[in-house]
This record gives sequence, C-alpha cells and structure tokens, in this order.
Amino acid sequence: MTRKIALVTGATRGIGLETARQLAQQDVHVIIGARTLDNGAEAARVLKDEGFDAEAIAIDVTDAASIAAAAQEIERTHGRLDILVNNAGILLDDLRKKPSEQPLETWRTTFDTNLFGLIAVTQAFLPLLHKSSAARIVNVSSLLGSIALHADPASPIYDFKVPAYNVSKTAVNAWTVQLAHELRGSSVKVNTVHPGYVKTDMNRGEGELDIPEGAKTSVDLALIDADGPNGGFFHLGQVLPW
Repeated sequence: MTRKIALVTGATRGIGLETARQLAQQDVHVIIGARTLDNGAEAARVLKDEGFDAEAIAIDVTDAASIAAAAQEIERTHGRLDILVNNAGILLDDLRKKPSEQPLETWRTTFDTNLFGLIAVTQAFLPLLHKSSAARIVNVSSLLGSIALHADPASPIYDFKVPAYNVSKTAVNAWTVQLAHELRGSSVKVNTVHPGYVKTDMNRGEGELDIPEGAKTSVDLALIDADGPNGGFFHLGQVLPW
C-alpha cells in the first residue's frame, strides 16, 4: 500500500508536533510545516530520532509566496497530499481588556493567521488533495468558537470572552461548513476539531489535558474512512454545538 502523506502546519511544538508524531505512529509520512525551515528541521529531527519518518517544509500561513512555494515543493516531491492538518494559530488578546477594548490590530493579526492563513493554505493544497484517493482536511478550532455555548449562561465558557481568538475560531467553524458542502460527493472530507483545554505554551502551561490527548482528535479525524463525517465539529468522538 502507498503510505499516506500528511502536512501539519504549526508543527514545531505542542499539539502540532504531537499530531505529527501520532500520525507517524500510524505509518503516515509527515511533513512538519514551520515558519522557518531551521525550526521545522529540528522538529523533524526529533521525530526521526524516535524512529519515525518525517521531513520539514517552510510555510508561513500569512505569506502567500511561502504557501505557494510549499505547495509546489510538495507537488514536486510527492505529487499529492492525503492529509492536511491546519494547526497553526495564535492568541493575542489582552485578557485584562473587555471585548470592545481589544485593539483592531489584534483582530486583524489574529484573523490573518487563524482564518485567512488557514483558508489560503487550504486553497493552495486542494489540487494536491484532490489527487489523493481519500484526502482529509482537519481544521483545528476550539470550543471557544461555539456561538451556542457563548450564548448559554449555563455553559462552561460563558464568561470566557477572548474575542479576537474566539471569533476567529467561530469563523473557522463556518468556513469548514462551507467547504464541506463544496466537497460533498468527492473523496475529500473536511472537519473541525476542538483539541481540549491542553497544557501548551499558548495556555501558559495551564489546562486539563496533556498534549498527547490534545492531539488525539486531530489524528482521529485525519484517519477517518469513507464512512466518516464531513463538515462536523468534534472533540474526542463527541459532536460539539456550533
């Protein structure tokens, strides 16, 4: 059988690196996406030292030329892509400020990475994904993107308003639904995941889940079979409310 090829963006550390590791454990050839090739090569070396098959590629999701170059390189070396995990993301909100007080620049910078970068990467790699017999796209979102839960006073996130980050993830969820409609009937499936409240640098080491558990939902959705979902929002097998 031909081994699957996966690109994971933002994969030099944390959930991204662990997602790449767990895919490699399933005999997937992983491509570590990093803003700088040196950082990506170091992350790939870590996986290689653990006995896994990995390579690195430079891809800055906010740079159109970088995205195009990465797509061209993967087409040249592999000819297709089977799995795209859009993992790269940032959180810049000042938690001391109210939603209406967050600077517009925070909103713009957050959306450039979390939404527009994700869309740009997906658009660039769709031709290669369509060359796969069963491609999968996983968009890493957050429970904080759920409008239903933010509007529910009884929900655990009701009082956790990190607006630029939260709304960027709401937009990722909405984009996933739009793309899933386009891809219905094709061999490409796209879904959105909530990793959980994971102990990562973004969370300053706080959280309820260790990083391996935080990567599990992305890996599960990346490896679904033909009967798997398309256009859903999941966490550890649970369907989440939009």
